[in-house]
Amino acid sequence: MLVLGVIAAVLVLALGLAALAHAQAARGAAQAGADLAALAAATAARDGSDPCGRAREVAARNAVAVTACAEQGGGVVRVDVASTTGVAVLGVALGRATAAARAGPATAR
Repeated sequence: MLVLGVIAAVLVLALGLAALAHAQAARGAAQAGADLAALAAATAARDGSDPCGRAREVAARNAVAVTACAEQGGGVVRVDVASTTGVAVLGVALGRATAAARAGPATAR
């Protein structure tokens, strides 16, 4: 009986670690999408085109959706995103990964 209990505990721990790793990977992918969308938006703002439209295009190509986009002045743009696919473990949805990024000229720190 003790062996079965230890095996069950190890399996539960392994499942928890797998869920954590999956969530961390989703968060990393969302952050990469946010970073790229913010850079594209800042470039669009510099070039005089629609920064938030450009952020949405780039975000969609990186499997995230823009949830908020705002020009903060001085060529700086902040973009908030959420993953388009939720984080799930064994078919149980745990939520969506979110991230935010800000980009602009170096002089706008």
